[in-house]
Amino acid sequence: MQANEPQRDPGFRIPDEKSPQPPGGDGTLSTTPPAAGIEVAPEGAAPATDTSTRDIAIGGAVFVVLLVVFFFARNAFANYLVRRRVAPSSADTAGWLLFFGLAFLSAAVVLGFVNSTKFLNVAITGTLLVFGIAAIAGALITGRR
Repeated sequence: MQANEPQRDPGFRIPDEKSPQPPGGDGTLSTTPPAAGIEVAPEGAAPATDTSTRDIAIGGAVFVVLLVVFFFARNAFANYLVRRRVAPSSADTAGWLLFFGLAFLSAAVVLGFVNSTKFLNVAITGTLLVFGIAAIAGALITGRR
């Protein structure tokens, strides 16, 4: 750049009379882009809300309590199968499959209660439900031997 050329100011400028003005309520669509920072949601759907740390803490505490209960249910189920003359290794495997199946199902339910807008979709809840049902079915099949 040479010293005698004027520098152009890249900053704010006031629009002149010749620049296009947005329509003034006459029912036509505006050609100006929306302001930055506005979340646009599809029609009829609410924008995704953020989950508070309080909700996550309550959901996590409920999930941990359920895991403790499921652990005792696993032990009871394995002992029940051993009393029915199922091999101890098969009974133990069936007990663990029951534990993980119940854990996956309860994780789907807890996530649904924590923030249904964010977590109730096929990718998250569907996957948890499929694995939970498969693990419970595996526990029932393994416990029949």
